[in-house]
Amino acid sequence: MRKYYTRACNFYYGLQARTLINKKLALALCGNKNIAFDNIEILSRDKKNTKVINIKKIKNLGNQLKTIVLNDLKKITSKRSNLSKNLKFSEPLIMGVLNLTPDSFSDGGLYHHSKKAFLHIKNMVDRGANIIDVGGESTRPGSKDVPHKNEWKRLEKVVINFKKKYPKVFLSIDTRKYEIMIKAIKHKSDLINDVSGFNYDVNTIEKIKKFNVWKVLHHMQGTPNTMQINPKYKNVLLDIYDFFEKKINTDFKKFKYKKFIIDPGIGFGKNLKHNLMLMNKISLFHALGFPLLIGTSRKRFINQISGSFDSKERIGGTVASVLYTLMQGVQIFRVHNVNEVKQGIVVFKKIISIK
Repeated sequence: MRKYYTRACNFYYGLQARTLINKKLALALCGNKNIAFDNIEILSRDKKNTKVINIKKIKNLGNQLKTIVLNDLKKITSKRSNLSKNLKFSEPLIMGVLNLTPDSFSDGGLYHHSKKAFLHIKNMVDRGANIIDVGGESTRPGSKDVPHKNEWKRLEKVVINFKKKYPKVFLSIDTRKYEIMIKAIKHKSDLINDVSGFNYDVNTIEKIKKFNVWKVLHHMQGTPNTMQINPKYKNVLLDIYDFFEKKINTDFKKFKYKKFIIDPGIGFGKNLKHNLMLMNKISLFHALGFPLLIGTSRKRFINQISGSFDSKERIGGTVASVLYTLMQGVQIFRVHNVNEVKQGIVVFKKIISIK
């Protein structure tokens, strides 16, 4: 377990970011010169050792701490590999959600017929989705396992025909079962999004380790059936960072292709305070050296905060959380309301581009 952690902070955007980088007053976040930072927060489980310093002050740190910080900065500033020729992390990417389930928490039963599913896919792609995340098993709080044969039956028509209709659209499969992963990969799926962090089945990593696909490394405490029963952490931010770092250095070493995307799992075994802390300081996870994904769309924390101002689709809260985490360099946003989120991002980018 680490003693110190490095989080990029105090961000700049657009022209201001590029100017500061050229003057060597700030560093490019993840190799993207449109987002820069000039401070770091050094975090520790001992709060007395937590502090924020300017990047110019790093040279004054003790040798041991300076080595840790400089190693972290290499990963924080390194350019991320593009998802594909068409999908680059110079722009935020939108992952549109397609639930082919009868019981998902917000849209269960709406798209489980393939004709409706493809109409929804077209709608999301036309409105700015770069990735479509297709799932056949609900992982809402309290949900129970679905046998893999039943899950595949829900997914089959969409997965088999997806690339025939949308060859350039990135296809993600939201599943915990290696049987589904392998079938989806054989039908040219590009990404595996496993909310269990590849822990659901002990055989999963061995079964899929050779495939050249992207993989979302997701954090969840417990299972969907138990995860919201009094979740606890010593320090939610650092505990989850440790989880990812340990997995990358142990179990995930078995993957032949290191195509990982980090998702801290908002709402998966976290209470309101945990979720807010993760979103507030999500830039910590850049020190792992991989792209970041976040899924805040329509989630319960929005209701917990907004109270009487809650709404069915929670678009306002979703967009607010997307833009806040976008400001910390998150690259991929998993959302239901693609058009509204795309609109928010376009407006945000225009505002910060004004000279």
